[in-house]
Amino acid sequence: MAKYEVKQTAISQVLSDVRSDKIAIPELQRPFVWKTSQVRDLMDSLYNGYPVGYLITWQSVGAKLKGGQVAAHQQILIDGQQRVSALRAAIAGQKVVGNRYQKQRIAISFNPLTEEFATKTPAIAHSNQWVHDISTFFSAKSQLSFLKEYFGRNPDVDQETVEKTFTNLAGIEHAQIGVISLADDLDVETVAEIFVRINAKGVPLSSADFVMSKIATYGDEGRNLRKLIDYFCHLAVAGHAFEDISQNDTEFSSTEHIKKIEWLKDQSDELFQPQYTDVIRIAGLVGFSRGKAAAIVSELSGLDPETRKIDESRIPDAYERFSDALDAIVRRTYLEGFVMMIKSAGFIDASMIGSKNALNFAYALYLRLRQDHSLVEGERSRLVKRWFVMTLLTGRAVGAFESTWEMDLRRIAEHGAADYLAMLEESELGDGFWRVALPQQLITPSKRSPAFQIYLAARVATKGRGFLSKSVTVAQMIEGHGDLHHIVPKNHLINNGYPKSGDYNQVANLALTETPINIKIKDHPPKEYMAWLKEQCRTGQLKLGEIRDSDNLRVNLVENAIPESIAEVSAANYKEFLSDRRKLMAEMIREHYRRL
Repeated sequence: MAKYEVKQTAISQVLSDVRSDKIAIPELQRPFVWKTSQVRDLMDSLYNGYPVGYLITWQSVGAKLKGGQVAAHQQILIDGQQRVSALRAAIAGQKVVGNRYQKQRIAISFNPLTEEFATKTPAIAHSNQWVHDISTFFSAKSQLSFLKEYFGRNPDVDQETVEKTFTNLAGIEHAQIGVISLADDLDVETVAEIFVRINAKGVPLSSADFVMSKIATYGDEGRNLRKLIDYFCHLAVAGHAFEDISQNDTEFSSTEHIKKIEWLKDQSDELFQPQYTDVIRIAGLVGFSRGKAAAIVSELSGLDPETRKIDESRIPDAYERFSDALDAIVRRTYLEGFVMMIKSAGFIDASMIGSKNALNFAYALYLRLRQDHSLVEGERSRLVKRWFVMTLLTGRAVGAFESTWEMDLRRIAEHGAADYLAMLEESELGDGFWRVALPQQLITPSKRSPAFQIYLAARVATKGRGFLSKSVTVAQMIEGHGDLHHIVPKNHLINNGYPKSGDYNQVANLALTETPINIKIKDHPPKEYMAWLKEQCRTGQLKLGEIRDSDNLRVNLVENAIPESIAEVSAANYKEFLSDRRKLMAEMIREHYRRL
């Protein structure tokens, strides 16, 4: 059975279908990313009969709206948005959304004498030979009168040649473009697979793109929900864009949605800056207990999980639940409370969180636990922080994580969050994990290793100082983008039998250290620089850092999970040092988890 239909459609018909909303372009409210030169090249290709690729559309079932109306059956344009927007801009004279969400015109000029297209410039605007904006030609009541006006400005041109050129220009509207229409009964995964196979560039299309397209088909409300997601993500990164959005998108500004995200214009926290994929996942978990994008589309399509058939009466409720979930996600008190919670677990910088998925589930869990009024805030905080760190430690946010999330939510519903977390801890975080598996995770040169980042979070949470620092803390170094330095210097190891970066860059050989201390240590092995510190503590004369007291030095080594044998470490016993330090780091992580 054919999963799609291919047909050739005139450019004028495509533009007419877009104008009448038979074809919906979900991207219309997003900034137009093509350069004007690309719009020019598209016109040139159509003029010369060159192929311009396919448009891919997917049939949308008419969603039942609140109040009993039904949204129109539409073809959702899932590939070709930029090309269609370029056609609308150049031929129909429609404005596009600029980088600051302002509406702007793109004028493409045409020289009928040279048959050349160009972006309109001041020089072209002062030339009689050029048609300054080809949309004026296509919108003219009579192309004959347009020609007469042109000949009036250019009396010396070869009229017969120019008439042929204008006939060719008019032919752009009748040029054919391939439209691939995907069947309306295809699931999201099948549509995504077809998209990849058809797309000449082999560019994958995120399942979240389908969710965004689906949302946009739910009438005015759906279009504004989609904007809410887009604008929330944009403002989380660039709050200054709020004025541009509020001034230039009058439709969205007239809704209650804009008030929900206005607070972002004054915030600058970078710990959690979600993309729309993240927002959709969180909303799916909060609203439907579903983690997969395909499942969210099914919910919004009114699919009955029992009969596996579309029940349009389910659609308004599904959108309401999704909308309520979005309201919770963008709510200032909830998001700021969640971010403070994660920071209190020691994760004070976005660079410390290698898994956005772990953060997504933690936020979804936090929002769901807020619905449990029997939980006090302290217990809610403990559960969320532990779950977040447990997710990082056990890799629950990699692989088929969406299925894992859905199972977790079912178990939480059955047993309660606290009891189910205790079950997971007993099965996955037993003594063997802390003593054997976790030290093994630390055998890596990757600074992005979850285990190493949790170790740094533990250092932050305990207000630990940097290696050999008297007062400068790890938190201050992370916030100031301090550097990780080698405890056993890199060059010392290279010159003594460890030439591979995978050896000297092991995370167990790294510590946050003040730059002056690191410069002073340079290539000296621990035997030498620890001897300097011993002498420094005896005489009080500073040579390395500011620590003058032996007890303070001993405490500093403990804070940094440095073995007592550090003063005897060299290339000869480097591997033993790494093993000992990994055990100390793992124990520090374990204590941190217990304190959460």
